[in-house]
Amino acid sequence: MRVEQISVFLENKAGRLSEVTGILAEAAINIRALSLADTSDFGILRLIVNDNVKAVEALKQRGFTVGKTDVVAVEVDDRPGGLHRILHFLYKANVNVEYMYAFVQQSGDNAVIIFRFDNLDEAVRVLMENGVKVIAGEQLYAM
Repeated sequence: MRVEQISVFLENKAGRLSEVTGILAEAAINIRALSLADTSDFGILRLIVNDNVKAVEALKQRGFTVGKTDVVAVEVDDRPGGLHRILHFLYKANVNVEYMYAFVQQSGDNAVIIFRFDNLDEAVRVLMENGVKVIAGEQLYAM
């Protein structure tokens, strides 16, 4: 139930993000979700894409440093308290959320959140035991 996320390390200067998106566009890679965190000198662009192998290859060929990380995609009720319900299960099990970001869908009754946990296996176990839908990578990449 893990999803592979790629991380691209960027200098924090004008045009670097555009360069990455241009490379992905040229390679016909569809970005499904993203998050950008920065400091004064560099940034980390986290991406869920429809073809990780092709994306990593294209970015590395153009000199970018790219890493891979396992994350978890979770369906969240799109209503007040939906996210809190999930976070409360994790809190009770002492599972730490390192970071999270939203996955954009065209339509639906639920939102999708991408999570990075300190203990992925325990997090997936807790979520599934509490009836939370964890989305497989193949399904997420195709959304």
